[in-house]
Amino acid sequence: MSSSSSAAAVNSPPVAKKVKHIMELFGDVRVDNYYWLRDDSRSDQDVITYLRQENSYTDFVMSGTKQLEQQLFAEMRGRIKEDDISAPLRKGPFYYYTRTLEGKEYVQYCRRPIPNAEAPTSVHDIMPTGPDAPPEHVILDENVMAQPHDYYSIGAFKVSPNQKLVAYAEDTKGDEIYTVYVIDAETQAAVGKPLTGITSFISWAGNESLVYITMDETLRPDKVWLHKLGTDQSDDSCLYHEKDDMFSLDLQASESEKFLFVASESKTTRFVFYIDVSTPEDGLKVLTPRVVGIDTSVSHRGSHFFIIRRSDEFFNSELLACPVDNTSATTMLIPHRESIKIQDMQLFADHLVVYERENGLSKITAFHLPAVDEPLKGLKGGQTVDLIDPIYDVEPIESLFSSSILRFSYSSLRTPSSVYDHDMNSGISVLKKIETVLGGFDSSNYTTERKWATASDGTKIPISIVYKKNLVKLDGSDPLLLYGYGSYEICLDPGFNASRLSLIDRGFIFAIAHIRGGGEMGRQWYENGKLLKKKSTFTDFIACAEYLIEQKYCSKEKLCIEGRSAGGLLIGSVLNMRPDLFKAAVAGVPFVDVVTTMLDPTIPLTTSEWEEWGDPRKEEFYFYMKSYSPVDNVKAQKYPNILVTAGLNDPRVLYSEPAKFVAKLRDTKTDDNILLFKCELGAGHFSKSGRFEKLQEDAFTYAFVMKALNMIPALVSGEE
Repeated sequence: MSSSSSAAAVNSPPVAKKVKHIMELFGDVRVDNYYWLRDDSRSDQDVITYLRQENSYTDFVMSGTKQLEQQLFAEMRGRIKEDDISAPLRKGPFYYYTRTLEGKEYVQYCRRPIPNAEAPTSVHDIMPTGPDAPPEHVILDENVMAQPHDYYSIGAFKVSPNQKLVAYAEDTKGDEIYTVYVIDAETQAAVGKPLTGITSFISWAGNESLVYITMDETLRPDKVWLHKLGTDQSDDSCLYHEKDDMFSLDLQASESEKFLFVASESKTTRFVFYIDVSTPEDGLKVLTPRVVGIDTSVSHRGSHFFIIRRSDEFFNSELLACPVDNTSATTMLIPHRESIKIQDMQLFADHLVVYERENGLSKITAFHLPAVDEPLKGLKGGQTVDLIDPIYDVEPIESLFSSSILRFSYSSLRTPSSVYDHDMNSGISVLKKIETVLGGFDSSNYTTERKWATASDGTKIPISIVYKKNLVKLDGSDPLLLYGYGSYEICLDPGFNASRLSLIDRGFIFAIAHIRGGGEMGRQWYENGKLLKKKSTFTDFIACAEYLIEQKYCSKEKLCIEGRSAGGLLIGSVLNMRPDLFKAAVAGVPFVDVVTTMLDPTIPLTTSEWEEWGDPRKEEFYFYMKSYSPVDNVKAQKYPNILVTAGLNDPRVLYSEPAKFVAKLRDTKTDDNILLFKCELGAGHFSKSGRFEKLQEDAFTYAFVMKALNMIPALVSGEE
């Protein structure tokens, strides 16, 4: 640290200079004294110096917890089986999987030949290993690739249909702008030149072509391209340009591998084109037309496309099919239901699998389809897959289309991440892989439950809770960490996180508030927590906190809260509204300068976000958004202990938003509680890229929470 005097130890809270910046709209004047903290080039010395001072002050305040932080990190790392492989997936004549190695941050992408690839697949298949098995081949080792970089992430890894080539997308900054490389799967030799400035949306169209998506200067995915291997990127043909800046493109392949689907979506509308992979040069054809308020997602099997369609009227979606050669002739397979949301589907040679959500939980149903040459008139007698915990998280993962085996991932707050193969003919599920949790973990020592808080308007809000049976008293004296998100219809399902055990095994209760704005209870749960109803997200969270106190899970003195990104907006808002309710708060990469950001269409994501938060260029939205925007509502009042984090290269939430929030809090608040700002100078929105580096951040966060609760163990004499 001695190289720069400005970054020397800072043992009092940094004071950001004030430069008056006046903004006026609808006769309303806002003064932002910290507007200068936004520097898009990320090179202004005053800004960097201030960020370094904040980091230095954070180091100073947390210096006494270093030992605890290291202990937490050692525990978290100690639970991980460092040398491990993922559940192998059959594709063509190979098993594909990833491998992690002792002491290494990143994964290897591997494959092995299947000894008898012609034999039918079974849920009991096991990839042979050992000296007599076909040898493992490492296609790509991220550990080697990451060496020259501070940050390294592979956003896509796609094997060509003939299994001979691999295309992968690499980000070495954290800004989510990728370079795509094509290599020979056996020799790793480069095939052609890399493609630069790409998103992670890439797909093979046959063995000789790639389809990919690029972004505009606001990082909005807006163009689809066709690249023929061996030709120059400058010769690639643009298949579609989405000019409407409310819409973004995405790309996926059908499970049958016969079609690629390009979708253009806003927050309320989604329409889809298809590309026949056997003739990609024919370009895009319309599958579902662009109709405002209609959202479609699609797949394919045999002579039919399958379509999940949502509208204002059919808000929880319906499922239809249409012939490939007559897309307007649709057949209803599952009609809309008010209490069950169709979330996703997966297609197989003989089956259709539907992921649905009812009463806050996902369920999986498998239907047998008629033979490909028979008419598809409807669905009969689906089989629901049995799951073990009362509350859980279940997600689709890639399966083998030609088989009758559905693969899904499953976990709960007490069940480590598991991969199951489910035979859709016999109904048998076989556990293929469960995350090993070292250190004597036993799931039966933990209790997981679902409770319901009552919101101010009478709505019941689900809360998921986990704790260790023999450690908690449930008399109001237990420490509790309440986590929330509540935006974009994202479902914060109760899944497993081994790092969390470092809190739970110290007597913490961990809870998730499934507040409106998320999608846990169906589409309307989201609709009732966005735009001019956004504040229900915050009041729901406060209602959950009050319920947990009332039911003696904790007290105000023991209640800590955490959220990231849009969940950081949640934390900022509830801190301004009810600072008396919490002891400590963690706001990760928080979206806290809502009005100023949403008034600036040059910032990534802004235009498409108007359908989520509202467009403050309209008066009604301006005043409503201003009434909850955290930066605009910091008051002279007592706040709890607060940790705010940011990433300098974050393209989703500008680092200057959390920086302003902290500067304004420092200037305004009337308490002496801890306020820390930690800005990662080398990472983006998703923090550091290595698996152990990420744990370092968890360890720091938990150490902060324990410090705020006065739970730091006394140091042994003789140590500092």
